[in-house]
Amino acid sequence: MEGRRILKLEQRRADLRFPLPERFVERVAGARIDRLARQAKFLAAHLSNGEVLVMHLGMTGRFTIGGQMPGEFHHTAGGISAHDHVVFHMEGGETVTYNDPRRFGFMELWPAATFPAYPRLMAMGPEPLSNRFSPAYLDEALRGKAAPIKAALLNQKVIAGLGNIYVCEALFRSGISPKRLSKTIPGQRAARLAPAINAVIAEAIEAGGSSISDFAATDGALGYFQHRFDVYDREGQPCKTCGSEVKRIVQSGRSTFYCPSCQR
Repeated sequence: MEGRRILKLEQRRADLRFPLPERFVERVAGARIDRLARQAKFLAAHLSNGEVLVMHLGMTGRFTIGGQMPGEFHHTAGGISAHDHVVFHMEGGETVTYNDPRRFGFMELWPAATFPAYPRLMAMGPEPLSNRFSPAYLDEALRGKAAPIKAALLNQKVIAGLGNIYVCEALFRSGISPKRLSKTIPGQRAARLAPAINAVIAEAIEAGGSSISDFAATDGALGYFQHRFDVYDREGQPCKTCGSEVKRIVQSGRSTFYCPSCQR
């Protein structure tokens, strides 16, 4: 998509999680995508008309590529066509389709001149693997917080883009119980946690992500990091380190997997 013009835009419904932008088709069709970037879990397409198309996949959203895109799909990509909500017809003949069964994703347009002030990103914490993220940052961000560390790490204001799977895995690698209060983390535990988060994210990127239910890359390929999970989705199975049974609890409506022997 980068460097190519959007020849036609199909908008097949009025809303996703939120209503789609006013005059969405009119404002996007004909524009060129000068730059396609990512920040946290947001995709930002900087358009030649001075606007930024901000896109978020939510829980079940995905983009698939058709038309003249070569390559074989490993499984049916994109799911049911009734869930194809927005279709980009690109210069060069490709089609890029946004499919989202649960419609938790969204698309918004924001002026490029003020994009640094885009509200959904302004309050975000630093990203893992960035220069801003470090044990010292965790010391400061978690000091005095009474929330369980699992909940704190899922808070995008603390760390941007960190999801449930990788929080569970990072807490296991650092030997920290997900029930431990955040205010007890600064110091030696933060010194273990920050590099564990970075290692988990780096390995997941290398493996192409995690295919739990319906994730696939745009070419239909599955991610394979799920084969390396130490605790996530392994309730009742033996811990790979100590042999104890992996437990599952629910925190803030999300499943948490951990080893009660290895994580304190």
